[in-house]
Amino acid sequence: MTDWLDHLRQRRPAAPIAMVSVLATEGSAPRGAGTRMLVTAEGIAGTIGGGSLEFHAMEQARAVLALAPGTWRVQDFPLGPLLGQCCGGRVRLLVEHLDPLRLDWLGGAGEGRTLVSRLAPGHVERWIDDEAETRPLSARGDRPEAGTRFAETIGQNRRPLYLFGAGHVGQAIAQHAERLPFRLAWFDTRPLFDSIPGVTLVPERAVEQCVADAPDDAAIVILTHDHALDYRLTLAALRRAPVAFIGLIGSATKRARFLSRLARDGIDDAARARLCCPIGIDGVVGKEPDVIAIATLAQLLQLRADRPAPAQAATTQATATQAAPCTF
Repeated sequence: MTDWLDHLRQRRPAAPIAMVSVLATEGSAPRGAGTRMLVTAEGIAGTIGGGSLEFHAMEQARAVLALAPGTWRVQDFPLGPLLGQCCGGRVRLLVEHLDPLRLDWLGGAGEGRTLVSRLAPGHVERWIDDEAETRPLSARGDRPEAGTRFAETIGQNRRPLYLFGAGHVGQAIAQHAERLPFRLAWFDTRPLFDSIPGVTLVPERAVEQCVADAPDDAAIVILTHDHALDYRLTLAALRRAPVAFIGLIGSATKRARFLSRLARDGIDDAARARLCCPIGIDGVVGKEPDVIAIATLAQLLQLRADRPAPAQAATTQATATQAAPCTF
C-alpha cells in the first residue's frame, strides 16, 4: 500500500517524523518488503503488521527521533525467537529519522515509480529513477551498511486491477478496492462517467488496446453496460498472453453463450477455461452492487503470485454473484 506517501506529504512541515520501512522478509511475515509506517512522538500512520513487531519498531522509531535528522538504523527481527510471534519468519527493517531537507523525492513519487535509496553516513539519499533495476534485499546475511543501494517499485505489492465498466458495480468495486492491495486502472467508453475520479474514458474502437496493455500479473474484470462490448473485451483478454485473472460479470446463461461464441472464434479449450464467469467467491449470494463487489474482491485476494491464470471447470452456478469453480 502507498498511504504512507500521502501521510508523509501531509505531515512534511509538521513535527519530526520517523519512517519504518520493511526492507526484506523471509518465511511467514506480517507484511511484505516496501511496506512503511510513519511514527511521531504522538502517534503512527500506517502499519507494518501490528503485534509485537510493530510495538518494537515503534520503540526503535521513537528512539531514533531523539537523534539528529537523517539518522538511520537497520534492525533484524526473527519473529519467533526474539518476539515470540508464532508466524516464525524474519523481518529486516530500516528505521530512520527523516531529514526534512532531503524530501525532494516526494514530488515525483507515486504508484509504479521506481524509488532508489542509498544508505549514506548520517542520512538516506533517495531519488526517483524509473530506469533503475529493482532487486529485492535478503532478510538474512550481513546487514546493509553505508553505501548500500537498493531500488523498489512503489506499490509493488499491489496487484494491477484492470476494471472495465463504471456503472454501479464498477463504482462499488473501485470504492472497496481503494484500501486493498490493488493498483486500479479503470476504463469506460461513456462520456457521462468523465466526472468520476479515477475513470479513464477510452474510445470504444480502442478499448481492446487497454486489455493488451495490462501486465501479466493483472486481474481483468469486465462488467460494461453492453454485452457486445463485454464480448470484445473477453475475446481480447483470452487472445493475449495469460494474465492472473479474467472475470466477466453475468449469469451461467451468459457464460454458456460466450463460451460457444469464443469456440467459434478460435479460442481453444485451455484459453476458454481461464474465463471466470460468474464472478465472486462461492457461497456469496446477492445482486446488490456492494455484495458483488466484495465477493469479487475477495476472489481476487485469493489469487496467488506463484501460479498462472486460474483454471475453471465446465460447470457453473446460476446466481450472478456466485463464483464459477475457479481454482487458485
